[in-house]
Amino acid sequence: MSGSIALLVLGVLLVSMVSFWLYAERWRPLRPSTWAVMRKTGWRAVLNLSAVRAYVYGRWTKQYLNVLNNRVFPRLSIAGRKRWADRYHGKVLTHDQARAIVTLNREIPRRDLEQIIPYPMARDLVLAGPPEVAVYSCGCRQTRANPCLPIQVCMVIGQPFVDFILEHHPKTSRRLSQAEAVELLDAEHQRGHLHSAWFKDVMLGRFYAICNCCKCCCGGIEAMRKHGVPMVASSGYVAHIDETACTACGACEEACPFGAIRMNGTVALDWDTCMGCGVCVSQCPGQAIHLVRDERKGVPLDVRLLDS
Repeated sequence: MSGSIALLVLGVLLVSMVSFWLYAERWRPLRPSTWAVMRKTGWRAVLNLSAVRAYVYGRWTKQYLNVLNNRVFPRLSIAGRKRWADRYHGKVLTHDQARAIVTLNREIPRRDLEQIIPYPMARDLVLAGPPEVAVYSCGCRQTRANPCLPIQVCMVIGQPFVDFILEHHPKTSRRLSQAEAVELLDAEHQRGHLHSAWFKDVMLGRFYAICNCCKCCCGGIEAMRKHGVPMVASSGYVAHIDETACTACGACEEACPFGAIRMNGTVALDWDTCMGCGVCVSQCPGQAIHLVRDERKGVPLDVRLLDS
């Protein structure tokens, strides 16, 4: 009897999943990119619903992030915050590191970034040079009443994610050449927005995107600062301020996404809070700030230093 019940439950689950996907795909046969994601994740992921979660995240990113920011994160326990970060997290990139990823011209073998990403899950890097890149509308910015512009700044890296985003978001996504990807990164850097590499368990458990985040809209930054969810790991660098060159203009305090710089007559840096993003460096008019390597902040994610 128990075997019959198990088969019944499995049958209902499969019918429900097929119905969900057909509904989501507007009652057409599954699109090629959807099949590609399912093949990559494997049938075990389909049966344990992680493939469904990956589909929902990629298909309805704005709605997914809206629920996280407004419903999930405010209610997480301390243990729950850590568990969530283990499965969905980012690594801050300096501007040069972000550029190095999108301009890669050699193969990077599958790697477990244990030393680089201090989380027990979703920390693999799978890149083939040059990587395919697409950009689509930022889910975090879309959830805000008055978002920072432009909206189209989230960069998806590699397959099958690039094709999935292009096929399911045809009006709000586009493929980027390497030159266009660099141009986008440079423009966001000049606006004072930070770069971060993102990893998620349901996105094949590996690196899948470079986000260009502003402190006003980014859900990951809000989760860290407001709800204590350790969503973002340091770049491995920390800001160093030359007090003799500093004019105490306050530009760095205003620009810092993590609130690590304070002005009270003189400038003060909170080492613990600084994530080494380099935003303050680009926004300082007196060039009084630069990043320095700090081993206590972890190992940088720099594809130029990874063995081929």
